Amino acid sequence: MSGADAVTGGADVVIVGAGPTGLALGVDLARRGLDALVVEKADGLFPGSRGKGIQPRTMEVLEDLGVLDAILASGGRYPVGMIWQDGKRAGEHRMFDADEVKEAAGDSAFTEPWMVPQWRTQEILFARLEELGGRVEFGREVVGLDQDEEGVTVRFASGPDLRARYLVAADGGRSVVRRALGIGMTGETVDPNPVLVSDVRITGLDRDNWHVFPPSGDGDGYLAICPLAGTDDFQLVAQFPEGTDVDVSLDGIRKVAAARSHLAPEDITEVRWASDFRPRAALADRFRSGRVFLAGDAAHVHSPAGGQGLNTSVQDAYNLGWKLGAVLRDGAPAPLLDTYEDERRPIAAQMLGISTGVHRGEIRRGAATVQLGLGYRDSALTEETRTAPDGVQAGDRAPDATIGGVRLFDAFRGPHWTLLALGTRVPDPGSESVHVVPGPAGEPYGEGLFLVRPDGYVGWAGDSAEALRTYVTRLGLR
Repeated sequence: MSGADAVTGGADVVIVGAGPTGLALGVDLARRGLDALVVEKADGLFPGSRGKGIQPRTMEVLEDLGVLDAILASGGRYPVGMIWQDGKRAGEHRMFDADEVKEAAGDSAFTEPWMVPQWRTQEILFARLEELGGRVEFGREVVGLDQDEEGVTVRFASGPDLRARYLVAADGGRSVVRRALGIGMTGETVDPNPVLVSDVRITGLDRDNWHVFPPSGDGDGYLAICPLAGTDDFQLVAQFPEGTDVDVSLDGIRKVAAARSHLAPEDITEVRWASDFRPRAALADRFRSGRVFLAGDAAHVHSPAGGQGLNTSVQDAYNLGWKLGAVLRDGAPAPLLDTYEDERRPIAAQMLGISTGVHRGEIRRGAATVQLGLGYRDSALTEETRTAPDGVQAGDRAPDATIGGVRLFDAFRGPHWTLLALGTRVPDPGSESVHVVPGPAGEPYGEGLFLVRPDGYVGWAGDSAEALRTYVTRLGLR
């Protein structure tokens, strides 16, 4: 079904929520020529730093979406942690195992997490969406929806209803859409102690370290103050005893900073954003109901300790975007969309376990948190036709490399499929949607044919042109 078939006055896809998930999906759909409308309850973009860590795999996604230069220019490396005791520096603390992360990065151009405040990431994605002709309607609060075999009608607190072929809920952990669908979430409280997180301006504290003030032993929790790369702000995080009514005002934040550190109250000069929360982990029972999909925090809620929430969410969008594009624009069979939940829900469950483990000190930030080793070998979309594959297999993330003078990630970039023909005759893939890259056999792929999906994973691997064309036909690419 093409974009021209969308219901008059509606859109191909309505995306609820203008956070990183919704905006990334909007960008991906817009570059595919689809009419995707993002609607947001608030009057503007989220103003806080919250999800500030971008993992290497997400950096690769953002490169494909065309925003890498802006992300690099707006952020920076994570500073070394500095432990304070009694107003004095007591020693450094590494926030993640840099050597392990670098080893896990392997072929990736990105060998460490990159810090960008969430509000800035959203600004960059929003600008890219507008550049591609996409749009966001602010002040549009969803109150309900109805769906049938042809599409979804979205109802709002004010303004006209919208009609779309599909709807994606990217409206956060308290998702109105998920609740309207009656989809439950299974989870747990990771930590009963409330946590304050705020963006503040501070004088008298250097920006070279992530400053950590451990609990004093009198019942108070920790205090951590991190300089936010690319800004003049710090992110201040403070833990409180269970049952505390957290004061998020300027006076309240000044009080806790002065009580737990050597800072004077007046050193906190401004609060730019503040919130409190109880760390929890939860997974939606389903990621799809009919023509409605859940993505991001609407589908899975993480403790922020592991730096996995925003990253898993953006990759939800990256997985769903090409599939919606294939069905709506390219005539792929609608059951292709069933693979979104099949592929992403197990990944979300795995990353929730890692987030919780990091929060509880059971897992160290390192190879497990960069998300480069994730894949879809068990997916219904994955076909490994070789009897004894060695090295890269169908379902794996397609590694970067330079073959015949061509950087593969440059060849992969865009909404198309890519066929690598390495050390073998180049077959006709039977589809204009497939770009062909020939080259010699060699590491890391070896010899054979590798059909790489638009989201950078090997969908099919083998050595038979006939089997390749059968796969291409099955996915509706011909």
